[in-house]
Order: sequence, then C-alpha cells, then structure tokens
Amino acid sequence: MMFLHRDLISFLSLCAPSLVAAIPTARTVVPTVTVQNGTYAGLHNSYYNQDFFLGVPYAQPPVNDLRFRVPQSLNESWTTSKSATEYPRFCVGYGSDDFGHEVDEDCLYLNIIRPASIPKNASLPVAFWIHGGGFYQGGSADARYNLSYIVQNSVEMGSPMIGVSIQYRLSAWGFLGGSEMLESGNTNLGFRDQRLAMQWVHENIGHFGGDKKKVTIWGESAGAASVGAQLLAYNGRNDHLFRAAISQSGGPAVLFFPTAYYNAYNSTTPQTLFQTLVANTTCAYTLGSNTTSTTSLQCLRSLTFSDLNAALNTTSSGFGPFSPYIDHDFIADYPSKQLAAGKFVKVPYLIGTNTDEGTAFGSGYGPNGNGVNSDSEFISMLNSTGLPPSSNASFSIQTLYPNNQSVGIPSLEMYPDLFTPSNPLTATWGLQSRRVCAYIGDLIMHAPRRLTSLSWKKFNIPIYTYRFDVLVNGVPQNMGATHFQEVAFVFNNTRGCGYQTNPFANVTEGYFTLAKEMSRRWVGFVTRLVPDEGGVKWPNYAGEWGRGRGISFLGLGGVLLRWMGLGGRGSGFLWSIVWMFMGSRWEGEGGGKEVLCKDEVR
Repeated sequence: MMFLHRDLISFLSLCAPSLVAAIPTARTVVPTVTVQNGTYAGLHNSYYNQDFFLGVPYAQPPVNDLRFRVPQSLNESWTTSKSATEYPRFCVGYGSDDFGHEVDEDCLYLNIIRPASIPKNASLPVAFWIHGGGFYQGGSADARYNLSYIVQNSVEMGSPMIGVSIQYRLSAWGFLGGSEMLESGNTNLGFRDQRLAMQWVHENIGHFGGDKKKVTIWGESAGAASVGAQLLAYNGRNDHLFRAAISQSGGPAVLFFPTAYYNAYNSTTPQTLFQTLVANTTCAYTLGSNTTSTTSLQCLRSLTFSDLNAALNTTSSGFGPFSPYIDHDFIADYPSKQLAAGKFVKVPYLIGTNTDEGTAFGSGYGPNGNGVNSDSEFISMLNSTGLPPSSNASFSIQTLYPNNQSVGIPSLEMYPDLFTPSNPLTATWGLQSRRVCAYIGDLIMHAPRRLTSLSWKKFNIPIYTYRFDVLVNGVPQNMGATHFQEVAFVFNNTRGCGYQTNPFANVTEGYFTLAKEMSRRWVGFVTRLVPDEGGVKWPNYAGEWGRGRGISFLGLGGVLLRWMGLGGRGSGFLWSIVWMFMGSRWEGEGGGKEVLCKDEVR
C-alpha cells in the first residue's frame, strides 16, 4: 500500500454536508443486501436518502500468483454480513489524480449508489461508470465522480436509476504487454477487469433493485476509450452485459489514447517495455541468461509490491506509458477495421467531445519540448504524431490547418491576446499553438468521434453526439473548453467536490442550469435510451455528408437547434489517411446532427 498526500481542507469543507449525512445514526436502518456469495451491510445517506454499498469486491485480489493474470471471480462465501462502508483504495497508478488517495495492488472493487428503500424487484436502470486517467491514474473514490448528484436527479425526474463505479488495474499492473503476456493469455488486463465487473453486476445487481438488462456503460477520457473497448471486445461479441453506452471524449476509435498513434500499433513497443521492466528489477540478476516468458513472469509475480512499484515509479527508466494494444483476443483487430465491418456491439450510443480538446494535448511539440513556432517545426510535429511519411499528406494537413490563428483553438475571437509575440505564454506554447492544438484535437478526439458516429449510422444504430463549449471557472483562457471540463456538469457536481477550484464558484445561474440539464439528459439516456429531458429534442445523428445539425445548450438556460460546422474538411481528411494507415479507409467529409453544449456568456 502506498499513500500520496495533498491538502484536502478545501475538499472537506465543500463536501462536508454529504459526508456527515452518510454517517449512520442510532435511528438509521443499516441497508443490507444478500448477493450470490453472502450479505453486505452498507450505509444510509439521509441527506440524499440513498443507500451506499462501497468497496464491494468483484474479483479475487490480483496479488502474488494472481498478479499479471486475467482477473479471477470470487471463490468464497460467508454467512455473516460483510461491511461495505468505505470506498476502496485506488489501483496503483502514477499521476496527479492519485494525490491524496491510498493506492493498493488489491483494488478490484466497485461501489453501488441507489435510491433508498427501493424494493428488490424495482428493476431500475443502471449507470456503470468507468473512470478516466490515461490508463495510469485515477480511482472510484475521486470525489469528482460522486454519483449521488446524478442519482438524485434521476429520482427528481421520476426516472430513478442506480449508479455503479468501478476500479480496474492501471499502468503496467493492468496493461503490461509483450510476448510473455501474449503467450500466457494475460493481455489488456485492465479491460478484462472491467469486463468481470460488468459480469458481477449482471449476476448481482438485481439484488440491489437493479435490472441487469438495463445497464449503460459510461466513461470519460480513458474511461470513454474503455467503453469503446468493451463495444469492440472479442471482435464485437455481444455478451448482453449492457444495453447502451456513453463516451465523453473518447470511444472505440480512440482506443490507444494517449500514446503516439504509430507506436500504439507497433508490436515492438510492448515487448521493449516488458524487457525494460524486468531489467529494472532483481529479476534481471536472478534469471541471468535463463530468461524465458515463463520464468520472467514468475519472477515478476514473486517480487514484493514495494520492489516492483519502485521499478515502475520512476521517470528515469525509459518507460513510456503502458497502454492497450491489439492482442487478437480481447482486442481482435484494428478498431477502424472492426468499425467498418460492423464488428461491434450494436447498442444505442451517446458520444461527444469538447471544443478545445487539443489544448490539453497540444503542448510540448516544439524542438526543445516547448511550443511550435514555424512551419518546419509544424511538419516535424506531424511526423511525431505517427502519420505516414507522406509529403502529400503533410502538405494537405498544412493546408487544412494553416498558420492562421483565426481558424485554430482556442477561439481568436474570444481570446484575441493569446499567443501573440508579447504574451508570456508564447514562450512555452509557441506562436503556432492554435494551429497545433486544432490539429491534435481533431486527430485524437474529434475525427475518431465522427468516424464512430458514421459507423453507428452505417448500421442504423441510434447514436447521439454532442460538443461541449464552456469555459469553466478555474480553467485558464488558453485552455478554452478543454478536456474533462464537462464532467462536473454531467455529474451535476455544482458543489465542486473533489476540485481544487470549484467550477461553479462565482459564475452565473446559467452554469447551474446547464449542469442540471446535461445531467438530466444523461439520465434520460440511461433510463429510456433517449436524451430528451429538456425543452428541445436531441436529434439522432444523421449520417449524411456535410454540415451537422445540432442542439446548443446555452449557459443562460436556453436551448436551441441549429446548424454548426465542426471543421469537417480537416477531420474528414484525417480519418481518410490516419485510419487508412491504421487499418481501413474512410472517404470524404462527415457530418450529422450533433449537440453543442455552450455557455452563451463566452
């Protein structure tokens, strides 16, 4: 177990009312539920009139000989009640999202938040949340993912639902690759963890008043890519574990985010990482020249947690990120090929991105790890993102993404003083920052989202798309409506629980109205498969080529339907060459009916 520290005073002061309300009193009836293995005793939250079942295991602890293995179902039963009153420790990760949280190798747990006093046969829909964090950080105890608010919204709407949040192995613990893992059938373990959690819910959620046939899997960023992976799993095999899906800033075509896209498909990269890990431990000395796939894994499993963690928790080992990869089992083929062939689970899908996604990923592409300042540096950046070394492709991208700040992100109209020669930001972000960020955002988020949308429409499956366009309190202007910022709105987390800066502090009432409406529309999709809670109908994505028609959510409380251009020429070209390079070709420019979530005061 490891503990990372940060100042929690602001978090506790913001969230104290709900935390205190969760503490049982003498008059509180402790909720209990009996599942296949035994009985769990949870907590009653009187503030929201909800029952919490926290830290419920869905697998055997992946420790000792089960380390680096496919997760194993629980193999014990009990006759007395087990406590389910504390969020689990995070799975071991290596990022800022882990600060202030205990982490542990024994981490395969889930949490269930339900309206109180519902009958066992209530058959409520279930929202199954998968957290993000780049596959290397994060956990279900992150207060930013407090499910109480959106579950409360569902009750107020008269469409009650149950919320489930899960944890899965991260970094090398969950995504170690190489021939050793491939030959032993232990690849993409983090995704397999998620799958087993879904199977646990399928078998047991009925005891909590949920309906196993009404589960929606839902995630953001790496969690959204995880949703995409589950849609593609086993070549699109439908195990009937979910009836719908939601991806916020991610999806099946973003499966290998956040690594460089070429390396994500390069089979030598996982092998190099595996060998580097072995070399950084005592296994290199113990095994010597007798290293085989079997002995290497056995040795890594025999290491103490502290020794293995020390080898991983370093910046000097030469490690890149451990990420998903094609194993021809869980991930059977290139996502683009599976999408083109219809080899995905065909369920209704809600998917979207944020306008300025690229600002979260577009820095550091200059020659010295700083910003891009010239056309030649822009071309070098193109090569570093994994595009094939084609002069025609580079020329076309330079044309579609010109050195013109008026067509980059964030908006020149909204923020005219950014990235000028006299602005201090330019030294680190570069004079061509808007250009780079527009390209990167389209490459890793917008183009894959549109490819996914067209794939769903090709097979006549309902799909709803959106774009979030709100500058959130506490986010610098140069970031704009960047990655992750819609999460507080979808969860209706207007208290700002878990945020160092409350997204809803010192803002207009329109922000609160927008949060309520977005959260309610997500609830509508989970409970009825249609996100139409509001005054304007959210149109199904239309697969015709051309401009997209969509809904604009206004921060001042209004909603309107309008046409909006989303850079179709650039993103259309990107998927025609990038996805061709990665497995299949998609022609032309895309369009469709989409939703724009926008704060009018920007």
